[in-house]
Amino acid sequence: MSERYHALRLFALVLGVLLLPACGEPQGRGAVQGGTLPAAVVADRQARQQAVAPGEDSQILFGDLHVHTTFSPDAFIMSVPLMGGSGLHPPADACDFARYCSALDFWSINDHAEGITPRRWRETKQSIRECNARSGDPGNPDMVSFLGWEWSQVATSPAKHYGHKNVVLLDTDDDKVPARAIAAPRAQLARAPMGRAAQLMLSLLDFENRSFYWSIPNYYDEIAQTPVCESGVDTRELPQECLEVAVDPRELFLKLNQWDHDSIVIPHGNSWGMNTPAGTSFDKQLNAQQHDPQRQFLFELYSGHGNSEEYRDWRAVAVDERGAKYCPAPSEGYLPCCWRAGQIIRERCTEAGLAEEECAAREREARQNFVDAGNSGHLTIPGQQVTDWLDCGTCPDCFNAPMDHRPMATGQYALALSNLETPDAPLRFRFGFIGSSDNHRSQPGTGYKDIKRKFMTEAFGSDREGLTAASVGDKRAPEPYSVPFDAAGVGLQNLRNMERQNSFWLTGGLVAAHSRGRTREAIWDSLQRREVYATSGDRILLWFDLLRGDQRIPMGSDTASAQIPRFRVGAVGAFRQQPGCPDHAVRGLGAERVASLCGGECYNPADERLLIERIEIVRIRPQVTPDEPVGDLIEDPWRVFDCAPDQAGCEVEFEDAEFVDAGREALYYARAIQEPTPMVNADNLRCEYNEQGECIAVNPCYGDFRTPKDEDCLAPARQRAWSSPIFVAFERAAAGGRHGETP
Repeated sequence: MSERYHALRLFALVLGVLLLPACGEPQGRGAVQGGTLPAAVVADRQARQQAVAPGEDSQILFGDLHVHTTFSPDAFIMSVPLMGGSGLHPPADACDFARYCSALDFWSINDHAEGITPRRWRETKQSIRECNARSGDPGNPDMVSFLGWEWSQVATSPAKHYGHKNVVLLDTDDDKVPARAIAAPRAQLARAPMGRAAQLMLSLLDFENRSFYWSIPNYYDEIAQTPVCESGVDTRELPQECLEVAVDPRELFLKLNQWDHDSIVIPHGNSWGMNTPAGTSFDKQLNAQQHDPQRQFLFELYSGHGNSEEYRDWRAVAVDERGAKYCPAPSEGYLPCCWRAGQIIRERCTEAGLAEEECAAREREARQNFVDAGNSGHLTIPGQQVTDWLDCGTCPDCFNAPMDHRPMATGQYALALSNLETPDAPLRFRFGFIGSSDNHRSQPGTGYKDIKRKFMTEAFGSDREGLTAASVGDKRAPEPYSVPFDAAGVGLQNLRNMERQNSFWLTGGLVAAHSRGRTREAIWDSLQRREVYATSGDRILLWFDLLRGDQRIPMGSDTASAQIPRFRVGAVGAFRQQPGCPDHAVRGLGAERVASLCGGECYNPADERLLIERIEIVRIRPQVTPDEPVGDLIEDPWRVFDCAPDQAGCEVEFEDAEFVDAGREALYYARAIQEPTPMVNADNLRCEYNEQGECIAVNPCYGDFRTPKDEDCLAPARQRAWSSPIFVAFERAAAGGRHGETP
């Protein structure tokens, strides 16, 4: 054999020896490093967050009920250092980040259940217990950590797509929580192949992080080697060491009811079109089978994936009288992506000099191919690039809307629906509103500062051009025709337009609770009462009450009235942020961990507050007949109150003089709008507009080397807070009940 061959063998042997120590134990829960916060720090925070409404006897606590660690399969892959990730971040990192970086009062862990093997579930529970133990006196802890998981259901058909839901549990003891996290079926997340050659190559390219690349097969092997639990068996009778699956919300609620432990189920990312098929609607979930109002009574309105509040009448796809899907024409302010697919092909066809009739036919074919491909429609256009799609699919007049906004999966649409199968007792969603982060890097509450886009958002991609230039963009030739979608050989990441999604990642939102104490039980009671609200990340103080004599009926309540209802709403802006981290964070974690875990930037409030510009009121009158158009029932905004510039905030009172004459149920919620501040990706695709206001070119905010790592893609936006609604029935005695119902 040649000397070169022996040299290569020797090199491989040496390399294998060097890499062998990296093939160790699977990723564990990590170790919580931060101790209990000083009492003075907690007292100062409590004073800053004290509710200031007249008669208010509670404090406002801020939290994040949607946090992933690298126990989640997608978070694990997003942590790849060569692709811009910062390596593995186990549950313990989330605990330290929440306490010292983002200074939260509570949070919950919600890793994707399809990746939570029995071992990872045990590790998750132990880490949450350890985090709570570090929080000091359970009667007045510096932070409360909740246990939970995410049920992540995705289907290509809108009729079978129910979306993602977080399950949050009150307790953490083994005998008070389910024995297993309950997953949705996700066949696409089967074991990712990773051969030794690929491991060697990646390890050579990033030798310092070689242990990570050797751990990839181990991660997926652990999932693949866990048997799926038998279906149709009472969850309490299943073996401990299996992966449990619920195919739809009905089965998820059934299993939770069999356990009979305190839990809350929170829909989230609902109008996020990257995962949600066009045409998806909440209608199919508003029934006794797919909805459990005793567990599902909160709705995640805002996250790092976008805002799921606002309804619009336009659609991404349409259905004809035969039930066939087709591409609708553009409407004012909205360009369907299927229509844009046709425009792209028409432009290419014309440039190629083909006949007008042929180009028109290809344009129609491109629209239909896109519709038929669902969320993979971009792949029907050979050689397509992010810039080709302009601003299609976006809601240009919505606040921080997600990519490919799905209006029939928004909070407003859900609240306007009625199931009238029993006319005397219509079924309606009674959602309270929360915000959270949906962060996948063990970073609860990332919205405290809009900086460090590649650190504080889900932006994903390598900064090394030579490494990834061959894999970015669509490498097919830009043909003057579209092609039917073929899923064969297409990985999960490429099935969805992840490159375009990087322009829509935001820092996360928060949930705020009007709580009568800092204990686990007090916070849980606030969630149960729906006396909670959502923010887009800033810690805006907000209260919203219905006034009845001396009685104050708070946000989230169910009540009834035969008289004109009167309301009071008030808001105080968030504190401006100072750079860096407060001294107690550096002392508690150490300078090195503050730099690596927090990115050197923590929640660090100054004494000056931002100003509240205005308060908006939204009124929704739920359907009383099934044929009432939902768009006519949503009045947004119904009332607008401009606020004088005042550090002390803004307070207004108003009444609904039309309520009695209308003689029907109405619900009301408040939006507090803060003065403009820079936000990451608030201008998402950064359109260039013509004189007609049409987007004619875009400058995307890429996750890879095409946008500099230190460019945060900032744009001015008005951060806001959304109260939970107050539900007011007309001339109907309100039965006492569990979720804020007022007799």
